[in-house]
Amino acid sequence: MPQNEPPRFDELLAGARRSAVHLELRDVYDVPDETDDYRRWRETGKRDIDPASAYWAPWVEMVRTATARGVAMRRVRIVSEPVSDYIRYEHAGTAVNITAGEEVRWLPRDQAVDLLLPVVDGWLFDEEQLLLNHFTGEGRWAAVPMELRTEPALVRAYTEAVDAVWERAVPHVEYKIR
Repeated sequence: MPQNEPPRFDELLAGARRSAVHLELRDVYDVPDETDDYRRWRETGKRDIDPASAYWAPWVEMVRTATARGVAMRRVRIVSEPVSDYIRYEHAGTAVNITAGEEVRWLPRDQAVDLLLPVVDGWLFDEEQLLLNHFTGEGRWAAVPMELRTEPALVRAYTEAVDAVWERAVPHVEYKIR
């Protein structure tokens, strides 16, 4: 059953013991914390890739703290090709995710057509808790942006889907933008 007030992401990550995996399914996101950086990248072609910058430092610290405790952090992105400007922007900054301690992979959408996949992005913690991320069609946070789910069958199905994508996806260093 959905919970009304999910714990914050940082609380869930702090409680993770083994793994935190993010499945990203959208070609465009329009979330407030990226607005200025994305606009600057579109204007200049330069992305903030300084792990110590005000933009990145809180994330880098969270990831480093989690991985230092032994939590494996993975992120897998399913993308349409040719990729959107937003995906180019994400790709340009992924080096910081990796520097922080995440493993990141990419899967072209046309290579996922035979996989049964969730329709909602989410974070999977220890294969026990699923924090679903809800967006509008334009990529903005929905009215209820996050939902924590723990039903074993749902979590298992999401885990199986993420694992199937991960096995097929290309590590960031090998993925070439098209």
